Amino acid sequence: RNVMPKTLEGQITMEKTPSYFVTNEAPRRIHSMAKDTKLIVVVRNPVTRAISDYTQTLSKKPEIPTFEVLAFKNRTLGLIDASWSAIRIGIYALHLENWLQYFPLSQILFVSGERLITDPAGEMAKVQDFLGLKRIVAEKHFYFNKTKGFPCLKKPEDSSAPRCLGKSKGRTHPQIDPDVIHRLRKFYKPFNVMFYQMTGQDFQWE
Repeated sequence: RNVMPKTLEGQITMEKTPSYFVTNEAPRRIHSMAKDTKLIVVVRNPVTRAISDYTQTLSKKPEIPTFEVLAFKNRTLGLIDASWSAIRIGIYALHLENWLQYFPLSQILFVSGERLITDPAGEMAKVQDFLGLKRIVAEKHFYFNKTKGFPCLKKPEDSSAPRCLGKSKGRTHPQIDPDVIHRLRKFYKPFNVMFYQMTGQDFQWE
């Protein structure tokens, strides 16, 4: 609580740390600090997420083994290495189970990473409704940046340059062996189905 900014009546304080979702002690600690906290979780296809995670690490450590090597405990037997964080993070059902011990589903909003790109205004409408805010951020605030492959945010009443995602986002993913992609899809499928059942939302990753 001491490291959170002071918040006046009528204000909402937001804090963003992706690793909270996969950190075992985070739900208990957040609940003991402020049990009415509303939680927003952005999720995307776990296979794409794993490759994106790897791409980011690769940009900092070019000497690491290939994605194909890291993804398997035993490639011949097709055993996926679920202890590798790039893969483990995408087992959303596993992490959500931990959060549901402390927070009701009504306090958690799941945002589709795919729809955030194809329909940012639609996803942002859900976020604003969830937070009890007036729908101010709308279609007119976005335009699609073809170079990045992501929408950028603009303020119609403001002449300043639109806000686009930084250099660390939108990197070109390395070519991954299609057989590895196929095995990963198979690996994630039961967890995805479980996640859809737990959230009551079908993210259509299959």
